Amino acid sequence: MDGHPHATDPDRFLRLHEAAETLLDDLNERYQVERREAKEPLGLDEALARTVRLIPRTPTAAPLAIQFTDTGLLLHCGRWWAEALPTCACDDCDEDPARLGEMLRAHASALVEGGLWERVRRGMSGSFYETRLIGVGVKSDQEGPLSAAGARDARRGGFAAAVQWSPWQLRS
Repeated sequence: MDGHPHATDPDRFLRLHEAAETLLDDLNERYQVERREAKEPLGLDEALARTVRLIPRTPTAAPLAIQFTDTGLLLHCGRWWAEALPTCACDDCDEDPARLGEMLRAHASALVEGGLWERVRRGMSGSFYETRLIGVGVKSDQEGPLSAAGARDARRGGFAAAVQWSPWQLRS
């Protein structure tokens, strides 16, 4: 059952891999990006997963990365945006793979069109990142804590003020 005791068919989400492959190929053909593939850990002390990164040739445009997991995908946009598709592979949650494929495409489209905003915010208990992704059918926020070193690194990288990532450039 692949770590999901209430998932009778976790393989149903593997069709997301096909949707991701199609999306990555399409974006690579249409935009000025560098495609990099590697095996990277899913988290600290976790297994390696195939990871495909599309890095725009314009440095002010946000990168996109997709990690292929046993039960779906992890989508990364910009510096901090991260989303698991599906969020849960159990039968009770019953997330629809077709709808998740549409969500993947909508999120990637919002990123490509310059709809990602990120910044570092100082709080009473430390620093936090804030992200917002806005596009056709997408309006979502994420935030989370940063270590002191991570916050310093982000501020040096220009994230003390809000960063609005640029749209990707089309191939000529």
